[in-house]
Amino acid sequence: MSQTPSRTVPPADAGYVPSAEELAALDDWFRRYDALAAAGDVAGTADLALFPLNTVTDDAAGEASAQQLDRAAYLEMMGGVLGGAGEVTMESRRTPHFLTASLAVVFTDAEFTVDGHRQRVRYADVLVKVGGQWRFQTMVQGGWGDHAG
Repeated sequence: MSQTPSRTVPPADAGYVPSAEELAALDDWFRRYDALAAAGDVAGTADLALFPLNTVTDDAAGEASAQQLDRAAYLEMMGGVLGGAGEVTMESRRTPHFLTASLAVVFTDAEFTVDGHRQRVRYADVLVKVGGQWRFQTMVQGGWGDHAG
């Protein structure tokens, strides 16, 4: 017996609506992460992750890839990104989409300035709440595939 999958469209108001406190807690988490990143504290940013960490990207040829990083691999990868970047400033506009009280996808439009050179980026993070604390678990950003080790 075969079943036809349901094709109903959920109502526009379906989904989790976070409280002001939940939004503020996520904003606080990102302020902490950004401060650690700006200080080049890669280990501190790792403390905010849930490992294994998923990373999703593509390369210059448009070939997408995904991998899982343990803490050591994350420290190595991000050490190269945050460790020797010179003077870095970042302006971000984040748009969180809560799936539940403990699952959120956050889209970020950011502008980085590294030693006077400005670059605009868009990326997404999947955050999960574990033990009452937000952790990032998946990072999605295009263009890193040519730099993957």
